[in-house]
Amino acid sequence: MLVNDMRCLPIMQKTGYPVCYDATHSIQMPTSMGDISGGQREFIPYLTRAAAACGIDALFAEIHNDPKNAKSDPNTVLNVKDLKHVLGQAKIMHEMRLELLEKFGPDNVE
Repeated sequence: MLVNDMRCLPIMQKTGYPVCYDATHSIQMPTSMGDISGGQREFIPYLTRAAAACGIDALFAEIHNDPKNAKSDPNTVLNVKDLKHVLGQAKIMHEMRLELLEKFGPDNVE
């Protein structure tokens, strides 16, 4: 199981470079299924919301219309039918973060 430490996102932002969060590889469970990685795709929305709340600049996700039959990472790709929902929630978290920054300033939010 991989561990997502959201502290790394604001730390990386201090470099001045854009920070991209990888939503689908973050839920991988390497070699948990023998020769392929397993995963817990049901946690993609949770971790994506958390990353967006931390202020990421970009989001990466592998998407497939039939995850079970994906040629790469079938246990971790996001179903295309869930994409609008996940992106919508990430956008809301992003907007909420911006509102907090505007209202309280970075010293009182981050």
